[in-house]
Amino acid sequence: MEEQGGITVRRALELPALRGGLPEVVAGAGRLDRTVRWVHAGEVPNIASLLKGGELLLTTGIGIGARPADQRVFVRRLAERGIAALVVELGARFARLPGALVDTARSAGLPLVQLHREVPFVSVTEEVHTEIVNGHYALLRRADEVHRQCTEALLGGGGVPRVLRILAGFAGNPVFLETADGRLLYGADGGAGAPGTEPLRVWEGLRRKGGAAPAGAVLVDVPGGEGPGGVRARLVALAVAGPLLPVHRMAADRAAGLLAVVLLQARQEEELAARGRGDFLTDLAEGRIRAEDAPAQAAVLGFRPGGGPLLPVVMRPAAEGAPAGGWALPARAVAEELSRAGVPVLVGVRPVEERIVLLVGLRAEAERGAVADRVAAALRAGAERAGLDRPEGRPPVVVVGVAGGWAAASAGLRHAAETADAARGLPERPWHDARRLDVDLLLWRLHRHDGAALAAFVDRAIGPLREHDAAARGPLLPTLETYLAHAGRKAETARELHLNRQTLYNRLARIGELLGTDLDDPQTVLALSLALRARRLT
Repeated sequence: MEEQGGITVRRALELPALRGGLPEVVAGAGRLDRTVRWVHAGEVPNIASLLKGGELLLTTGIGIGARPADQRVFVRRLAERGIAALVVELGARFARLPGALVDTARSAGLPLVQLHREVPFVSVTEEVHTEIVNGHYALLRRADEVHRQCTEALLGGGGVPRVLRILAGFAGNPVFLETADGRLLYGADGGAGAPGTEPLRVWEGLRRKGGAAPAGAVLVDVPGGEGPGGVRARLVALAVAGPLLPVHRMAADRAAGLLAVVLLQARQEEELAARGRGDFLTDLAEGRIRAEDAPAQAAVLGFRPGGGPLLPVVMRPAAEGAPAGGWALPARAVAEELSRAGVPVLVGVRPVEERIVLLVGLRAEAERGAVADRVAAALRAGAERAGLDRPEGRPPVVVVGVAGGWAAASAGLRHAAETADAARGLPERPWHDARRLDVDLLLWRLHRHDGAALAAFVDRAIGPLREHDAAARGPLLPTLETYLAHAGRKAETARELHLNRQTLYNRLARIGELLGTDLDDPQTVLALSLALRARRLT
């Protein structure tokens, strides 16, 4: 194909020089899309030994031989060399091509063309070579454009995953970055949409075959390993949805140089692997991976939880922005902590959403609380080392979802992730139980959908108390919050606030007066409780 940097036999026959010879295809008409790498003219019997493959061979037939046996040998040797086509000019040696020549070319699948008029071979050579050079120049321009896009992606903070997605999109096939010893760091989909092109599924199939790259794959070493000529990583593109062309290898070669510079930074491979796991967990949460396919794809990433429940956990930093120490630090901390305890865990990072996502394997549902304590402690320790609690110094939010099997993991991960967003700003806890935050989640969704309406509701419900407290006339909002938290039990409220009962009664009376409502009315209590919980969002 012309995208390979040459031209096809069909295109060569359409050029003026060959077209002037009135070409007639007498064999191999179905293979005219073969690529012509070069043009060669010759008249010696052993010319096949001088060729490398891909040539368009021009001859007057003088060296072909007069005997049918010689003619058959001549054609077979050319076919074995892999030339693109044989073009014979009639007149000097043959008035028409011998049957032995034509039959052998047909059986060998070699395009055979006879020219009915004399043509200057030098003109054919010039025209075809000009087309080939122009084709190579076009390929270089396409590879340059991809290199430019990759460079801009890195300078713009897109990172290695963005570079791999650009390459995969250009090739229309999955592209992987693996360590020098064959461990998967990251996989990107080519966006072809064809069944079976999902990166982890493709990688799983490759591992089952022993890890050897199939025919048509592109493998490019990323330099930077220890020692002269050391390999730091390897780019692998697999021809799943379509063939990989030389231009794809050119683009991969150039991208490898960019990746080598990026990977020289500390922990880059570790962060890439964590991002790859985060992408898998996000795809699972959003339903892009079927429950029946998930265990095998998770096994590719090293997660084999056994038959117990799966516990989704999500951590979000209290402050926005990338951590100074990198996302891989807290991910590694929790993986090491749970590994020492014999708890299987898959830890992934999602820098764009600023979250760390985990799937933990439990032996039984009864372990949920104890394992959640260990996960939260490890996450917070790693977050502190990575600087995820800066600048406010507040610890991150950890939300533990609902445990279940692979079929429930999708909804569990999605629920935990959304609850982690909703939980930011809640009172600090080692970890939040997603099952107990459904009201906060509903309020957060309302805030995202119509923040003005939620703010108006809060203002109607507790606005007078806010104005009262803002004027430094007394802490009525904290009093109401504590009173409702204790379900209207005045003795317990007074003890927690360190007040005598009469003072509490006076405050409650003042609250009822300002709000114009009865604190014993259930509907009022519900509205005030919701308004107090929604206050942090508005």
